[in-house]
Amino acid sequence: MVHNTSLEFDQVIAVCKSLFLKKTKDYGTAWRILRPSSLTDQLFIKAQRIRTLEEKKVSKVGEDISTEFVGIVNYCVMAMLQLQFSSNEDLEIEPERMEGLFDMQINETKDLMFAKNHDYGEAWRDMRISSFTDLILMKILRVKQIEDNQGVTLASEGVKANYQDMLNYAVFALIKLGVKPN
Repeated sequence: MVHNTSLEFDQVIAVCKSLFLKKTKDYGTAWRILRPSSLTDQLFIKAQRIRTLEEKKVSKVGEDISTEFVGIVNYCVMAMLQLQFSSNEDLEIEPERMEGLFDMQINETKDLMFAKNHDYGEAWRDMRISSFTDLILMKILRVKQIEDNQGVTLASEGVKANYQDMLNYAVFALIKLGVKPN
């Protein structure tokens, strides 16, 4: 089977972006009040719920794991944006500007995905979705440690690179789950 990773990535992102922009119109950018560490904890909640659903095989609130992976993509975008905003920037950002900022983060992360995909030969296609969950949880724990160390690392990539990896793992899971725009 021939795969078109770029198209599949774009289709998954279209689903994520649509929800992101709808929620931006509903709630504004209220998430801007969150510190990066709170966004990391939101990512943890999403990933932990996925792992729980994978293990228990039952959802009592009716949302499946694909919904949570979409949430991980969107929270990663929020977290990366929070890292670039200064503390004196307005909390409220109009939806049109937010769409451009969303696209910038996604395009940069997609470029990273293609670079890694080249080097790893699309190994992700043979991975289990549960492995993406575990890798995301590991990356969250790494980010929490970096945050606890006030961003200082000795030999590791920074927080943003970890958010980008989490976003790409979530996209890979969504591709494997068959998520496409309606």
